[in-house]
Amino acid sequence: MKEMPVIKVEGKTLPEVWEKAVMATWSEGLSIKTEYDKDGDPMSKDCTMIMVVEEPMREPRIHRAFPGGLEDLEIYRQEVVLGIHDHWINPQEGKWTYTYHERLSNFPIEDKRINQIDYIINKLQSAPYSRRAQAITWNPKIDPVTDDPPCLQRIWCRLVQLYGSKYFLNMNTHWRSRDAYKASFMNIFALTDLQRTMAEEISKRLGRQVDVGRYVDISDSFHIYGSYYEEFKKFLKIVNERTFEDRTWPTEFAKPFFEDAKAKIKNEK
Repeated sequence: MKEMPVIKVEGKTLPEVWEKAVMATWSEGLSIKTEYDKDGDPMSKDCTMIMVVEEPMREPRIHRAFPGGLEDLEIYRQEVVLGIHDHWINPQEGKWTYTYHERLSNFPIEDKRINQIDYIINKLQSAPYSRRAQAITWNPKIDPVTDDPPCLQRIWCRLVQLYGSKYFLNMNTHWRSRDAYKASFMNIFALTDLQRTMAEEISKRLGRQVDVGRYVDISDSFHIYGSYYEEFKKFLKIVNERTFEDRTWPTEFAKPFFEDAKAKIKNEK
């Protein structure tokens, strides 16, 4: 194979689609080097990936094999949706250069701060059929020279009217680069929760029901690093040996862990 393959996977739920995407990357991805390889590392598997989640809020929402704990998942969700760690941004002291929440809700442009999420909500409230409801993260002034620039590049939203007066909020997210195994599940879990909160706010402002519609996730580079192939075999073992029910959790199962995460966040403050 000489070209970067383009792979599309579809399904009803988040863990179903994520699992399909990771497995397809493993079996069909291009073997290619990365900027982070060490001597002796196998080449990574890489592709351009399009994931379509038809019902992002449908249970089960959690895959048991995603790397990280359930507490970590809730903390990350709050980082993206609520901005709980925006105060950690301080590149002058060698700390974080951005968070997704900051770029989406408080984007720095010269002496101004732009709330792009609020723009999307206002735009779709005034013109539900608009094609301009988008937000970006990339800052060309500072991101090209940083060691860890944003992977998420853009979100795009549109309202689709079905069943009479009922609206569905469709969301697309575009990523320049993505660790398929170690990062993408938590990314999608958080972004679909942001989609939910936006749908709820648009519903309030419109005075009409707005539900979460399909979620589409597009990655230019969706990859599995050769450096952790041995660890990745655990994921393959789970997928190959367990039923789908035993590979996933409903959100209800995770709630006690999410409460523990909220307590940790509170203690941080």
